[in-house]
Parts: sequence; structure tokens; C-alpha cells
Amino acid sequence: MPFITTSDGVDIFYKDWGTGQPIVFSHGWPLTADDWDAQMIYFLHKGYRVIAHDRRGHGRSSQIGTGNDMDHWVADLAALTEHLDLRDAVHIGHSTGGGEVARYVARYQDRVAKAVLVASLTPNLVQTEDNPAGQPPEWFDAVQAGILGNRAEFFREVPEGPFYSYNRPGAVPSEAVIANWWRQGMAGSIQAAYETVFSWKEDYTADLERITVPVLVMHGEDDQIVPFGSSVPRAVEHLKNGTLKTYAGYPHGMLTTHADVLNPDLLAFIES
Repeated sequence: MPFITTSDGVDIFYKDWGTGQPIVFSHGWPLTADDWDAQMIYFLHKGYRVIAHDRRGHGRSSQIGTGNDMDHWVADLAALTEHLDLRDAVHIGHSTGGGEVARYVARYQDRVAKAVLVASLTPNLVQTEDNPAGQPPEWFDAVQAGILGNRAEFFREVPEGPFYSYNRPGAVPSEAVIANWWRQGMAGSIQAAYETVFSWKEDYTADLERITVPVLVMHGEDDQIVPFGSSVPRAVEHLKNGTLKTYAGYPHGMLTTHADVLNPDLLAFIES
């Protein structure tokens, strides 16, 4: 399996398939590069080079005790793109990976052609007077308590419920999708899963404001993890060249549940 080793000794696992313009995928919490299967195979068959990595502490990458924070993740991504000498790349980030993409693009824009933020926590997720639709402090506490209490059980409850909106009336849960989410989450370290929550409390406004390349913001209106009203309209306001595309009734994990709709939309943006 391919790895790079960062300057602080962390082995980062990555996939690198195909040729052509590179598309780089940054996954959400607590998942891995495997969460991009539906997108990577789709774009590979469209003639693109597709790359995805397991964030440090996740999946097949080192479960190191330090650096489970956004600045280290961005530095790891920068090390990977430099190692592969990626230019004119499209960066796509989901959820926590959206924060990673926003900060990476803000700092390494010369390597980037376009970016996409899917169900992203940007610009900020915490409920405040200025962001009344954000998540309240007790929500973050409950996530960390669930991880510490019984991670295996909690990592079933999340995909069975709000992540894919399987808790909505009339929803038809997929046991395979739920099990695949659990498999990815349990492959990472409990420390990384716990400490990732702190990155959800950061403000990414300054990162968005530095970005000049075209950015597509995609969000489901039934997102129960990153509420639509918390992030979506405000993210576009902070982008110099941002476009908003919303999906009625779609959940946080819409890249999996509705890949047949989102993949062509991503392709249209990339080729526009």
C-alpha cells in the first residue's frame, strides 16, 4: 500500500488511481478514504486522476498521539500533494474534510484549480448569537461522551440515525451502508475520533475569505450534523467566487445515499 511519511514521522496512507487532471478527496469524521469509493470510481472512469488519503489517526494511517488537529491535517495534505507534485487540482472535502480543504486551498492556492465543499462545517458550526442555527455546546459534549462511553455502540447509532437521516419517518436504512460506516470509524484511533471534535468548534471564515479560485458549496437541506442554516448561505457569502447548490431532503451523508445525483453535479462544476 502507498504511504508518505511526514516531517514529524507520521505515515499517511493514500490511493492514487488514473491519469489526467487530479481530483483530491478529503474525508469526513471518523471515516477514511474508502468513504469516497462512489466518487473515485466514477471520476476514474471519466478520465481523471483520483487521490484520497486516510487522515492521521484514521484508517490505515499512523495512530499517532499528537497532531489530531486541523493545522496538522492540512500540513499532511500539503505534504501529499507536494510528494505527488499535484498541479491544477480540484479539491473536494466532505464535512470535517471541508474544513481541511478550505484551509488547504487558502494556503496553497497556486496548486489548485477549483474546490468543492460538501456538507462542510465551514465557516463555523457552533451555535452563537450570530449563528443561531449552529449546534449547541451540549451537542459537541454528547459526541465526545458517546466516543468515550462505548465507541462501538456510538458508531452504530450515528449512521443508523442522523448521518444518513435513517431516523426520518419512511426512511429505509441500508445495513450495508451502516456497517461500512462502522467499519471505517472503528479502524481509526479513539483518540483521533475524540480530538477531531475540537476542530468542529473552529472558525474557518478567514480561510474562506482568502480563497479566489471557484468553489462549489453543496449541502443537503435535511443535514442533521451540519445544519443547513448554520453553514451554507454564510459560506458562500465569504467566498469571492462561490456557487451554492442545495438538495431538498438530502442528509449529511448524501455523497453515499445520493451519489447518482451528486456525481454528475460535481462533474458539471469541474468541467464548467
